[in-house]
Amino acid sequence: MKVWLLDTGPLVAYLDKRDHSHTEVSACLDSFTGRLCTTSAVITEAMHFVSSHTEGASALAEFAAAAGLFVYECADPLQLKDATLLMRKYADTPMDFADATLVLLADQLNTYEIATLDRRGFSAYRTPRGKSFRLVLDR
Repeated sequence: MKVWLLDTGPLVAYLDKRDHSHTEVSACLDSFTGRLCTTSAVITEAMHFVSSHTEGASALAEFAAAAGLFVYECADPLQLKDATLLMRKYADTPMDFADATLVLLADQLNTYEIATLDRRGFSAYRTPRGKSFRLVLDR
């Protein structure tokens, strides 16, 4: 089964029809038949962005359920330490906590395809095993 990592930007754009990337992201995600995976940090970040809309939080929860979104927890002490090391390494890009958790999850799942609007970041980031990402929205 094909697995894609899902970053905050596409998740928010998919849910917000007014987002300038909504059409592009919707077409890509609607045609995807594999498994979408993300982290609890991405969900938290996305929830913050969609909460300004009356039904934003509900829409996010409904999307996660309907898509069978697999959400990985990312806040145990070792994960926090590994994430902060990555954030320090990529401070000039910059890398936030949600990005760092996705980079770590990529190696854990051995999957490097990611739906992201952060082209600059995920073109530069490498996993701890040195793997680069394939940006699926750039096909």
